Amino acid sequence: MTENKVAVITGASSGIGEATAKLLATHGIKVILGARREEKLKEITEEIKSSGGEALYRVTDVTNGQEVEDLIQLAVDTFGKVDILVNSAGIMPHSPLKDKRIQDWDNMIDINIKGTLYGIGAALPYMNEQKSGHIINISSVAGHYAHAGGAVYSATKWAVRAISESLREEVAQDESNIRVTIISPGAINTELLSSVTDPVLKKNYEQFYDNFGIPVNRVAAAIQQVVEVPEDTTWNEIIIRPTKQIQ
Repeated sequence: MTENKVAVITGASSGIGEATAKLLATHGIKVILGARREEKLKEITEEIKSSGGEALYRVTDVTNGQEVEDLIQLAVDTFGKVDILVNSAGIMPHSPLKDKRIQDWDNMIDINIKGTLYGIGAALPYMNEQKSGHIINISSVAGHYAHAGGAVYSATKWAVRAISESLREEVAQDESNIRVTIISPGAINTELLSSVTDPVLKKNYEQFYDNFGIPVNRVAAAIQQVVEVPEDTTWNEIIIRPTKQIQ
């Protein structure tokens, strides 16, 4: 069902993006990786190829709309289409609002919200033309529950859910056969904690993830299952947490 499909993945140099690229490639999907760290992209691409998969990469900053357009264009120029887009790039620099870390706020809005929008905007024309496609946006349980110190991050992840639901209705109205899925992970062991800027919050989160965090390939497995659902059906939203996580 997934053979010969083409997937573009942002945030592909680590975490959910990396794990998803590797897993989808084992299922015969051609993957195009986008992220800012070229050495990591090279390493992951070569690993996929050495395991028999097909992979390309382009250095991509998702806050730059043209670079996201170029990433999608690489897929179309090379393979003639884009079937799947996974918007996985994101950061989580938690801090109390009273600290007024405006640069952190701006960075989260630019990467988590605008990066998702740029990906959708770049892929949608091709998916509309081919009358098929699947856009998978990574939100968070923080897009369902907001807590002290995570106001802006939660706001960005709520926005991802709102954008995704609006897009789902839009493409359904257009009868374009495009599927939209939101993935909302809980405590998943990725590099996300490295972006937390408040030292007290960072220590607390590190302890929480040490106690409850689960491997990133759990999310990749969920994405792979979502992709394999028959095309007349969509898993619109998945919340995936460690079994022991309360919120």
